[in-house]
Amino acid sequence: MEKVVVSLGGSIIIPDDRDGEFLSKFASVLSKVSEEFEVYVVCGGGKIARYYIVTGRELQATEDELDDLGIQATRINARLVQLALKSRAIQTVPTTVEEAAALGGKGKVVIMGGTTPGHTTDGVSAALAEKVGASRVVNATSVDGVYTADPRKDKSARKYDRISFQQLREMLGGKHGAGSSHVFDPMGAEIVMRNKIPILVVAGRDLAEMERAIRGQRISGTVIDG
Repeated sequence: MEKVVVSLGGSIIIPDDRDGEFLSKFASVLSKVSEEFEVYVVCGGGKIARYYIVTGRELQATEDELDDLGIQATRINARLVQLALKSRAIQTVPTTVEEAAALGGKGKVVIMGGTTPGHTTDGVSAALAEKVGASRVVNATSVDGVYTADPRKDKSARKYDRISFQQLREMLGGKHGAGSSHVFDPMGAEIVMRNKIPILVVAGRDLAEMERAIRGQRISGTVIDG
């Protein structure tokens, strides 16, 4: 059975916009596609994680301590998605990609959050995709693709239909910090590039688009490959 990893941003799970209704509909999509695909979901922390990280910084916590706060928030979000999926999900939250991989192949969706300090959930998604031999990573975000600039701030920003792994790496630069947000994590980008695993960047709350991406069909978002 073909394997797909979904990197589900925290901003998609809990933007405080009829979240329960969305998660129920998202669960229906996952239940349907999991009959044909082996699906793994890695949940981000979103604004809950950022709240704890910002407050932790005010308390002079270290970067590792801040990361740990963020990881705990991702696991709460993962549990929320599990509750939405009910019996269609494995009802434990794996804490490593090895544990998640071992739980796969049982006809149920595996849902997890972060793992260790220094690794974003995008990076975890890439590592999990490598571990299970996934065909693609679906990066579900609050933006409907990769743009030349942030489209929420720059009205002239242009969306890419397709970019290469090398272009992605050039876009990223920088390094990880607790609570940071990019198109995709630099560590994760290196993993998918090494393994030639395509990334499909889509609007996470567009459920029809999400289903197309999981199935590997044509999307209106951005494909990162080559």
